Amino acid sequence: MSRRIRIAVLASGRGSDLQAIMDACDRGDIPGAVVVVASDNPKAGALERARRAGIPVIVLAVRSFPKREQFEARLLEALQSYQPDLVCLAGFMRILSPAFVQHFVGRMMNIHPALLPAFGGVGMYGEHVHRAVLDRGVRVSGCTVHFVDDVPDGGPIILQAAVPVGDDDTISSLAEKIADHEHRLYPEAIRLFAEGRLRREGRRVRILPSPETHPSNPLDALESVGVSHED
Repeated sequence: MSRRIRIAVLASGRGSDLQAIMDACDRGDIPGAVVVVASDNPKAGALERARRAGIPVIVLAVRSFPKREQFEARLLEALQSYQPDLVCLAGFMRILSPAFVQHFVGRMMNIHPALLPAFGGVGMYGEHVHRAVLDRGVRVSGCTVHFVDDVPDGGPIILQAAVPVGDDDTISSLAEKIADHEHRLYPEAIRLFAEGRLRREGRRVRILPSPETHPSNPLDALESVGVSHED
């Protein structure tokens, strides 16, 4: 039996991926709950979604902090007060430093609107990704859920979904098609984490076949291959 995990979500935009995660928790598809939503954008739609659901929010406008280190220190302090088991980036528009990521190594995920390692890295987010895909004439795009490490969009891949790119696709139509898969894929990756079924082996992630025969604590699977999760 999986234990219920505590999930923190970081979002800068309208929060559709956040909504998919909250809905999956409400349905019982994810054995856990979103315990806090943090944003660097005071006007983010994700914050309103969280408030309507009665979830605490953290709002930290980056321009209020003279240095990135100060912003990250305050964000880290705020997140740790909620003791999250997993931190999910869901349209969070800030690149987090290696020092920050180290506090959540093996328990921080991101979703990217392309099939990594293609069309990833600095500057590749949102419409920029879809525009690049269309400009290159790519026939298949999609989305990727991966663990976060110190390389933007470079962490070990957990799940991917492929989406065909039509000749008549636009940035908006492609984004819409991929978003539908994001809303399915991200909750599935979180569920696998909660069930202790994700095992990191170097740069790869192995999905264990059955929760009954593996650790119910998701962090046990990380410890088994020497991944630290100290704060």
